[in-house]
Amino acid sequence: MILIDNTCISDDIEDQLFVCNIDKCKGACCVEGDSGAPLDPEELEILDRIYSQVEPYLTEAGKKVIAEEGTYTTDFDGDYVTPVIDGKECVYAIYDERKILKCGIEQAYNDGKIDYKKPISCHLYPIRVTKYEQYHALNYDRWEICSPACSFGQELGVPLYQFLKEPLLRAYGVKWYNELTREIDERKEARKNSGAKS
Repeated sequence: MILIDNTCISDDIEDQLFVCNIDKCKGACCVEGDSGAPLDPEELEILDRIYSQVEPYLTEAGKKVIAEEGTYTTDFDGDYVTPVIDGKECVYAIYDERKILKCGIEQAYNDGKIDYKKPISCHLYPIRVTKYEQYHALNYDRWEICSPACSFGQELGVPLYQFLKEPLLRAYGVKWYNELTREIDERKEARKNSGAKS
């Protein structure tokens, strides 16, 4: 593992090769799972604030659930999450012309309607962050639906921490990300030198 400031980063984030291949998975992470996307407490007010700009992008089913439950809800553990439709897709998920699920919040952002891209948990996926009192634990969430992304990452030779550079910068900042890449580079160099000596 790698320790930087108040974060503990699993080795998988360095080692796993990964590039989303949405043509293959069809955006399955927006529909699969036990509940909606995890939300940080500070994101709750944001979802309320931007909803009028996001609403036109959403499905009728999604808007109906939001009207009944609100822009966010809680899961069985009492944690804040996005609501879901009939236990399936996120209320903010929308289908494009190819029947691929995308994020209505992100579409509003891309169109310049809002300044918030999407929940940080979605942006960071498949990294999942568990927040403890003293530190954050960053782990790779290994899931069958992401198999096409793993294959694509191997084909392109892109490690997970590089693929997720933008959300990691958003979550932890430039200094933290530069420290992560420095630590990874040093670990690679140490392994290479160790192999050369043996």
